[in-house]
Amino acid sequence: MRSASQIRQEFIDFFVERGHRFVPSSPVVPLDDPTLLFTNAGMNQFKDVFLGAGERDYRRAANTQKCIRAGGKHNDLDDVGHDTYHHTFFEMLGNWSFGDYFKKEAIEWAWTLLTKVWGIDGSRLHATYFQGDADEGLEPDLEAKQLWASVTDIDRSHIHPGNKKDNFWEMGDTGPCGPCSEIHIDLTPDKSGAALVNGGDPRVIEIWNLVFIQFNRVPGGKLTILPSKHVDTGMGFERVTAVLQGKRSNYDTDVFAPLFQAVREVTRAPAYTGLLESDNGDRTQTLIDVAYRVVADHARTLTFALTDGALPDKEGRGYVLRRILRRAVRYGWQYLNMHEPFVHRLVPAVVQTMGAAFPELTQDPGRVAEVLRDEEESFGRTLERGLALFEEAAAHARRDHRGEIQGLDAFRLHDTFGFPIDLTQIMAQEKGLQVDIGEYERLMDEARERARAGGKSAERWFEQSPFTDTATLRTKFVGYHELTHEARVVLSARWSEGWHYDGLRSGDEGALILDETPFYAEMGGQVGDVGVVRGRDGDWEFLVEATRRSGDAYVHYGRVASGEIAALGAAEGPRTRGGRPGRTVLAEGVVQHETRHRVMRNHTATHVLNWALRETLGDGVNQRGSLVDSEKTRFDFSHNKPVAAEDIEKIESLTNEQVEKSLQVYAKEVPLAQAQKLLGVRAVFGEKYPDPVRVVSIGKPVDLLLHNPENPEWSGVSIEFCGGTHVPSTSHIGRFVLISEEGVAKGVRRVVGVSGDAADEAVQMGRMLLRRADQIRGGPRDQLAAGLSELQTSLTNAVIPLRDRFRLRDQMGELQEMMKKEKKAASAGATGLVNERVFELLSDALQVGSTSVVVGEMPDVPAEQLKRGADLVKAKCGSAAILFAIRTADGRATLLAAMSDDLNKRGLRAGDLVKAVAPMIEGGGGGPATMAQAGGKNPHKISDVLAAGRTWIEEKLRAS
Repeated sequence: MRSASQIRQEFIDFFVERGHRFVPSSPVVPLDDPTLLFTNAGMNQFKDVFLGAGERDYRRAANTQKCIRAGGKHNDLDDVGHDTYHHTFFEMLGNWSFGDYFKKEAIEWAWTLLTKVWGIDGSRLHATYFQGDADEGLEPDLEAKQLWASVTDIDRSHIHPGNKKDNFWEMGDTGPCGPCSEIHIDLTPDKSGAALVNGGDPRVIEIWNLVFIQFNRVPGGKLTILPSKHVDTGMGFERVTAVLQGKRSNYDTDVFAPLFQAVREVTRAPAYTGLLESDNGDRTQTLIDVAYRVVADHARTLTFALTDGALPDKEGRGYVLRRILRRAVRYGWQYLNMHEPFVHRLVPAVVQTMGAAFPELTQDPGRVAEVLRDEEESFGRTLERGLALFEEAAAHARRDHRGEIQGLDAFRLHDTFGFPIDLTQIMAQEKGLQVDIGEYERLMDEARERARAGGKSAERWFEQSPFTDTATLRTKFVGYHELTHEARVVLSARWSEGWHYDGLRSGDEGALILDETPFYAEMGGQVGDVGVVRGRDGDWEFLVEATRRSGDAYVHYGRVASGEIAALGAAEGPRTRGGRPGRTVLAEGVVQHETRHRVMRNHTATHVLNWALRETLGDGVNQRGSLVDSEKTRFDFSHNKPVAAEDIEKIESLTNEQVEKSLQVYAKEVPLAQAQKLLGVRAVFGEKYPDPVRVVSIGKPVDLLLHNPENPEWSGVSIEFCGGTHVPSTSHIGRFVLISEEGVAKGVRRVVGVSGDAADEAVQMGRMLLRRADQIRGGPRDQLAAGLSELQTSLTNAVIPLRDRFRLRDQMGELQEMMKKEKKAASAGATGLVNERVFELLSDALQVGSTSVVVGEMPDVPAEQLKRGADLVKAKCGSAAILFAIRTADGRATLLAAMSDDLNKRGLRAGDLVKAVAPMIEGGGGGPATMAQAGGKNPHKISDVLAAGRTWIEEKLRAS
């Protein structure tokens, strides 16, 4: 039996022997194509060739392309695990011809490889061809039909017509396209599947698609014939491997066997048996097998995507990856009994299985595993509670909502516990339920609107009408170690142009005060927490959008998502609050875990940054302010000049060294007088600290510091007074990069940094822009200006490491110098071309009396050069009437007319000439008497324009 590796290599060797260049797979992250989330076909890297915008030094190519289909138009995510052949990551074997061979060779070679090299029974193969489309005016592809019959020995009854949907390939709404011929294999026991071709039945599946690119669809939908015809083929590697290994499922091949073994070793789950839901076998084992398929597939996708530069994130392709990972984690938790991070432990198995074919996997698998582990840990903190909430929602759906989970519950799962909506839908389907998507989308839209408002409404309430009557209220903060906590609501207030104490109903904006809370209130530069407070019995829910402090009370601002909250007032509160004094209700506060973790990560990074700044710039550096949120850390410090590029690199390097050391973060409340004796302790100038004060140290326990407070060693330790929240170890920060540095006041500088996945993404974007700068430098000189403009635009909006911004600034300066030199050289070259052409035209000039009539087509040069050509004619001839035309590189026409002064006096005006002839090129123009220009979109009429212009000049001269 052929191994998967043999099959892959035999495909490549077959086409290399037939003059094809082996071209390595492009990354699954198409950094130079914003129209794609992921590379989803082998042709993606050759798209510019098909569009006529690029070329290669070869005309035949073959490869195996890494592909991901898990978002956008091509999305196989929902099917993975539930059948035998869908994958989010797969390989596509392909061969291409760029204006070289066409249908005959493509069909003949495909048949030869399948039947002669691989020995597939030809009587099981079926071929399709395009049957034509009357609405499009497209004829049937009878050429392909005839070739199947003549260059192969396929049974002619196995050649089938196919409609436009199945047998006409298009890149998009516009662009190259053409008919295709698909090869299907009949897997029925008695070869009786002819009627199932193109029927979506797994017993007869497509294994190879041969696309014949011969048309171009232009805006408006019209098809034109391409001057060069191309071949683009694609064959699913996993599918053909299953066929050649005699397996009923792609997952039964040696592509997946090593991964299943790794899954079993890591999770200690029962062995994989290959059951599908349609087999109606043991339900428990079936779900275990589904989980195996999901986890193995998703481990491949994540390993390749992260290797190629993508990162889990909250939007775009990053969010697709986050969904994929969380889907795998959930399957592992529920069906493989794996209640700890495990997907990252499968990375070595993917590398071992695929590294020979794709050596980039071996470059830094440790980083890939680390990113996955951090993501798993983040989701793991909320997964169990989210699953419990889902079970409650499912029970409620069965009991009261006719099998539909409320949109509010789906929103809570997403917003508070990080469950992507498609994961909630999958879980619902497993229980025979649906989800109210309409309500979910409405709540998501409202959440997005609140996010755009940026919490301004909460600040407005707080600033316009603060809780000045909370002197007797006190909230105990328990959020250093708990993110979910049961407490009592001691005050409820409704906001409506002022504060009202008559209870809150669904949709009302307002505030709650709890006796104990896991929500951190904004202070010390750290933003307040967001999340949800809900009644203990689930009868109401309050979405917390901001948390502020008023005296000793923590005020939770937000709105009621569902239910009603009674009027509640503190025992000592004013009677104007309404309600029964002293009445409270039990509730549960749940901080949004992921947001808090990002804030904690950035806050600890701020402490390390503060230390690194002092180590690099000296003891004169003192904190002047900071802002720590889930996106970034912003740090202001005393320094009297911009931070040099080499110092930026050193600060960043020192910070990351502390991260890599996995230093423990310690915190302890200490009497203020005792804490102030610690050598090297950092505090914000002018800040009033409580007594006792919380001391946060990194790498050294606070008790050890206090034991010998004046030890000189402590000057090299990060020690700060801080009431904020932190990660337990610097390793949780992940990578750290500085993205900006600027002055904000005299003697005060500001740096902004990002950590974790945001830092990884910034690094990847920086690398991409640096690669782009190298490409522009090494590319065609006539594209320098466009490339530089594109780079400047990208750099303006990009979040990249500051060190890379410095490098790009230098490189762009070099590119600008190159461009100036090129312009100078081009100008000199254009002058030579124009002069040469002028002398050619002068030798053939028509003489009308003493006037030279100089009319002709000029090379495509800048307008200034064209004007210089006209001036040269005037200088040589004295009396001259001139009409020049050029065909521009972008497919347009430009005209320039000029008249010497003596002709102006006779009534011949350049502006009149261009107005007379410009309509012939579907354009217009004008200008003064001596020189005028026009432009048009039909360069094919230039010869007619020149003839008409010559006639116009002659008639005017003879009449004047």
